[in-house]
Amino acid sequence: MKKAVIVGSGIAGIASAIRLQNKGYSVQVLEKNSYPGGKLTQLNGKGFRFDAGPSLFTMPNLVTELFEISGKKTSDYFNYDQLDVLCNYFYEDGTQISASSNIDTFADEIEKKTTDSAAKVKKHLNKSKFIYGVTEEQFLRKSLHKIDSFFSVATLVSVFKLPFLNIFSSMNQVNEKAFSDSKTIRLFNRYATYNGSNPYKAPGILNIIPHLEFGLGAYLPKGGMHEITNSLVKLAKEIGVEFHFNQEVISIQTENNLVKSVTTNLDKYFADILVCNADIHTVYDKLLPSAKKLKEVDKEERSSSALIFYWGIDKEFQELDVHNIMFTEDYKTEFDHIFDSKTIYEDPTVYINITSKKIKEDAPTGKENWFVMINVPSVYGQDWDSMITQARKNILMKISRILGEDIEKLIVFEEQLTPQLIQDKTYSFKGSLYGTSSNSRFAAFFRHKNFSSQYTNLYFCGGSVHPGGGIPLALSSAKIIEKLIQC
Repeated sequence: MKKAVIVGSGIAGIASAIRLQNKGYSVQVLEKNSYPGGKLTQLNGKGFRFDAGPSLFTMPNLVTELFEISGKKTSDYFNYDQLDVLCNYFYEDGTQISASSNIDTFADEIEKKTTDSAAKVKKHLNKSKFIYGVTEEQFLRKSLHKIDSFFSVATLVSVFKLPFLNIFSSMNQVNEKAFSDSKTIRLFNRYATYNGSNPYKAPGILNIIPHLEFGLGAYLPKGGMHEITNSLVKLAKEIGVEFHFNQEVISIQTENNLVKSVTTNLDKYFADILVCNADIHTVYDKLLPSAKKLKEVDKEERSSSALIFYWGIDKEFQELDVHNIMFTEDYKTEFDHIFDSKTIYEDPTVYINITSKKIKEDAPTGKENWFVMINVPSVYGQDWDSMITQARKNILMKISRILGEDIEKLIVFEEQLTPQLIQDKTYSFKGSLYGTSSNSRFAAFFRHKNFSSQYTNLYFCGGSVHPGGGIPLALSSAKIIEKLIQC
């Protein structure tokens, strides 16, 4: 039986392991941490449970498919509920918008709370659906770096429809043309943050993202996001995948145009196929220094990072839901700080995720588990200690102001995750969450491919390569690799 080695047990690495095991390989997964999941992990304290990383679950079919191809019943391992409310939005003037998963209800809410009409909202979401329909097959399911990917009817259709995909306008320009109210524009601009980008620079084609929520639905796994990791690891082990934790890969050995083996701090593993679920920069910089390093890997702008506070709150807030956003009044200045000044804006947009709204055991009775996040720059040698101290004060002031309550007095448990920790724990270069940003017109084409041109048995998956970051795209990268590996 041929051997496949996976470097890293992030969600893409686990999915790749399952797919290759089902393809007939003997698969071993090497993980430097003592736990699987990469960013998709959890933490606990004082009766609170928090999903430590990704908090939004869309396109569950990419998870359930892994059980189906393994001949298993998904519900025996993994279950989830669809959210009726996608997000609650808060503005400084007191306006609150509840984004229902029902498009008609959401559109009516926008018409009621802003100067934009329900018809404009529906038209915009129809355009988002159109972009998804045109690009899904070509950009999400195939390698963009194989010539045969471009010789298909789907590709020809995509090419003819390029002028209608808003590639040559920024996301903000498209949204400003579609809407007149700053509240609505900010609401739709925020979708650029789903892949760590700047809506004032990223192309309008990113308006595909709202369709993932409004068209395909947003969900919450029973037991929390970490159950995605738990259930898939359980599945992988059952079908024969071996996991080796606390094994940090030191180097990759090659001979001619083939990868031969992988050396960790504890052992050496021989491989017929090697899949790297590590940041592509780390692979070239630390694991394969003898390879022809692709200069474009480091040339592209990094995505944003995140500053996260995990707060156990000694109260329940009825106005909050699972997902909540408290907007800054000057969204452009916030992004200028993140991507140009590499600093944190004094009035950041705050995201609050509260899984205990649906999963009662995630917090003690009468309390809530707040995952509080702001978008911040990647690591460029800033004075993070002072920046984080000030950001914490600004975040608390903002939430307290909007909710009319002194939040700091309610905090009974606290942990934090910083860009430096993200870099250290997950080997994400400069702590960026999604590898490179999408702040250029053809960013999708500049993402690193899913295979090596130099080594014929080396493949890449995860958020730093095609098709991009986030759970759905990371899972898609594993599916693309499976198709690339012919035997």
